[in-house]
Amino acid sequence: MSKWPASLWALLNLMGFIIMVSVNYLANALPIGGRTTGEVSALYPVLVTPASYAFSIWGLIYLLLAGFVILQLIPRWRNDKILECIGPWFFLSCLFNALWILLWHYLYVISATLIIVALLTTLFLIYRRMNAYAQEVQQFLGIERLLVHLPFRIYLAWVAAATLINMNVLFSVFTSGHWGMGELFLAIMTLVIALFLALYFGNRYGDIAFMLVIIWALIAIGVNQKDNSLISAIAFAFAAFLALMSLIIFRQRRR
Repeated sequence: MSKWPASLWALLNLMGFIIMVSVNYLANALPIGGRTTGEVSALYPVLVTPASYAFSIWGLIYLLLAGFVILQLIPRWRNDKILECIGPWFFLSCLFNALWILLWHYLYVISATLIIVALLTTLFLIYRRMNAYAQEVQQFLGIERLLVHLPFRIYLAWVAAATLINMNVLFSVFTSGHWGMGELFLAIMTLVIALFLALYFGNRYGDIAFMLVIIWALIAIGVNQKDNSLISAIAFAFAAFLALMSLIIFRQRRR
């Protein structure tokens, strides 16, 4: 798949990143569709909607991704093997990210859900390919850990959480917001899935960053859903449990 020179992948990644960041900026600056991203979210209140502060994590994600894009443009620091592993998937993820924003702002919820699943898939492919490469070489420069591995771990975790939330929004649209106990059941199942995803990535890959992002999302859900004591309690309990498990996994990996 990656027969192209690494320098070409680097330029494509830069182009994709610029497109993604530009669309995300314009989404709120114009705003696209006449609504900010937060205003669109407010149209679809679901029981797993996190507090608005949680979305500030996008700033960290884009900052780290900018570091990755800059790093892979500098021949001295560029790891051609990593770029070959990533191949076209980062560029595609940028396009999917931008397209999701456009569809979301124009209220095409079904299409937006399909696209965020596509985004999640591309990020998981990047994640798996980089982990396979990590097992092969066994050693990385500190800057590669910070600007290559960390960005995609955080990005994947947050998009996984966003996808679960998007699924709840989709069901809300299908039922016109009148789905009774079904909404509560789906919200609880969403929290359970988030818990098991964090435990899987923590145990399988030793990915503390992934676990911390899910903890961040769970706490924000608990804060925002304080009027629903059951959802809030479950979210906080799962966050506390994951915090304990992340500490245990971290200590085990340090031995």
